Amino acid sequence: MSSTFSVLRGGQFLPNSKSIVTLMALMTMLLTGCQTVPANDLLGSAGYQTTAQSKGKRQVDKQEVARVRTSLAAQYIRKNELDAAQQQLEKAFAADSRYAPAYDMMGVLLQQEGSPINLEKADQYFKKAIALDKDFEQARNNYGVYLSQMKRYSEAAAQFEIAGAALGYDGRIGALENLGRTYLQLNDRPAAAKAFLRALEGNRNSIIAHIELVDLLLEQQRITQAKMLYEETLVLVQGQGISPRLLLQGIKLAAAQKDITTRQQLAQQLLSAYPLSAEAKQLKVWLNNPKATWQ
Repeated sequence: MSSTFSVLRGGQFLPNSKSIVTLMALMTMLLTGCQTVPANDLLGSAGYQTTAQSKGKRQVDKQEVARVRTSLAAQYIRKNELDAAQQQLEKAFAADSRYAPAYDMMGVLLQQEGSPINLEKADQYFKKAIALDKDFEQARNNYGVYLSQMKRYSEAAAQFEIAGAALGYDGRIGALENLGRTYLQLNDRPAAAKAFLRALEGNRNSIIAHIELVDLLLEQQRITQAKMLYEETLVLVQGQGISPRLLLQGIKLAAAQKDITTRQQLAQQLLSAYPLSAEAKQLKVWLNNPKATWQ
């Protein structure tokens, strides 16, 4: 199902921005419609047809107002102006109480606020969005992110699986990446690997899938395949800087291939650039006991 939403890097989805001018034009149109007096046609059928057309137009107008209000709420959420976002969503509900994206956005808003009472409320809004539109893949992905945050990983995987299987959905690859990471939380590495491979099949440039698969291949001592994916990853992140995780993966690969020079160079880079990182701590533990298994 097509949608007006777009992806945010944190794994969540928000509507595309619409201008304030559009909203004002829509509201003016609604006010004008309310002031229009129906034609006093005593012939019956003609009058009924005009009334039916007016009702249909008003319904379309209400849906459009709900859409624009939801889009405005997304802009406020991006700026962390949560009270303003809440007000826009209430107006969206008032315009069209069955507009699914407004319920999904309210779930995102309450999740971002993060207090226990609002986190509990968010669950019902995500469920309502999906109940109103069972093919609303972005709501399913957003709900999956929420469920993962609440550590309800099995439920999250079910939502990501549906979104990840929806061909044509713009956020499908992100849903598959989320699915793989959720399976890692469930300690189901074969299922995680399968999800990441599906993500790569859909988009060979998925950095997340590359990085996660390198670790999974290293765990299985499949060094040749891990090295190939690692080298692809370095090309993908070229110009963005190398993360401590990628540095540690390079150190592991160099150690497995007994490439002492590369291992020492990368270790020095990790310890100097990211001395307080979890990866640096892991490296120090390993350097003190090179025969130990990487943790």
